[in-house]
Amino acid sequence: MMQHMTTDIAILGAGVVGLAIAEALIAEGRDVVLVDPDTPGMGASYGNAGTIADYAVMPVGSPDVLKNLPSLLFDKNSPLAIRREALPSLAPWLMRFARQSLPAATRRNAAAIAALVADACPSWEGLAERIGATDLMQRRGCLYLYETAAAYRAAEADMAFRRTQGITVELIDPDTLAQMEPNLPAVEGGAAYFPKAVFLSDPGHMVAYLAEHVFQHAGFIQARAETITRQFDGTIVEGPGMRLHARTVIIAAGAHSRTLARSAGDRVPLDTERGYHVEWDMAKPRLTRPTCPTTRGFYLCPMQGRLRVAGTVELGGLALPPSPHRIAKLVEGARAIFPDLGEPDRTWMGFRPSMPDSLPVIGASRAGLEVIHAYGHGHIGLTLAPITARLVAALVAGRAPELDLTPYLPTRF
Repeated sequence: MMQHMTTDIAILGAGVVGLAIAEALIAEGRDVVLVDPDTPGMGASYGNAGTIADYAVMPVGSPDVLKNLPSLLFDKNSPLAIRREALPSLAPWLMRFARQSLPAATRRNAAAIAALVADACPSWEGLAERIGATDLMQRRGCLYLYETAAAYRAAEADMAFRRTQGITVELIDPDTLAQMEPNLPAVEGGAAYFPKAVFLSDPGHMVAYLAEHVFQHAGFIQARAETITRQFDGTIVEGPGMRLHARTVIIAAGAHSRTLARSAGDRVPLDTERGYHVEWDMAKPRLTRPTCPTTRGFYLCPMQGRLRVAGTVELGGLALPPSPHRIAKLVEGARAIFPDLGEPDRTWMGFRPSMPDSLPVIGASRAGLEVIHAYGHGHIGLTLAPITARLVAALVAGRAPELDLTPYLPTRF
């Protein structure tokens, strides 16, 4: 049966970014309908590391990554890998990624990310308070773990650069690390401690709180939006069994946004990182804060009732099945830290929307403000949801955004 609806604002995508945008627009009195084929908040918004990463200013691409790119991509054990079946379709994206990994581009992209994350933790504090979920916020910071003295020394330059971008970070020695996290094995190196980072003890529950708040005031269509057509009096969004007329359409469909952007007349070089996690149920957490063993490329996350190990980067598109090897490497890496872990209680794979420059796409379509883009946040979609919502709400209202959107516009490529 075909659903016909009319609304002021249609948001395509009900992950954490789409829901946060809806929350901001509802607060300004807008009539909002969200469209998503899946349960709201159950994609990458659920399966992430739960960290409001105000320190995560470094793009995925950098001169070091570029230097090692061939070995990284084709070593199936590396933290950054590629599914060979996807290589032909990924080749144009990889060429852009390589250009964005040059020194000047890396510095420029890091500064643009830093501008977005600067207010991330206070923004989340405010959002959690508005939706009644402050009990899920933990304020104990985050750790980058360096298992060798050489890795610790190499981190000094990285952390010095982050400080130039306004990041608060302390380099701590093995003894201080052992006092902070006594269950971690002894390491030769030490750690970087980001004291301002905030951890969500259950990101799935947080997004559920947000969805419950939003859907007290907004409509929801569980359908797949496929086309966007401009008309003299607004836009038409259509998909199987659904036709929605809206004054403004906001594309916030994460990794599924590229075809919608093209339908709106914008060619955006978005592709997909496939993120994985494994979980072990446990009554007592082994850590008090999220910890990233940097050489292994994942986070150890002490979530409610379980340990989640989340991370690594696999470029492989939307169609291929999960990689048993990537899951096995997460389990192996977790057991290198906690050798007594048994078989995981569950595993998960989701899709991250990834841009070659690691910057999200935020701004109006090249054809006009009746279509607004809000996706491509990569590893920090959870972190950037509230600030993205404010920027989009300003565009909808015709106000000047609080940040210069030039680095994030869909027309930048």
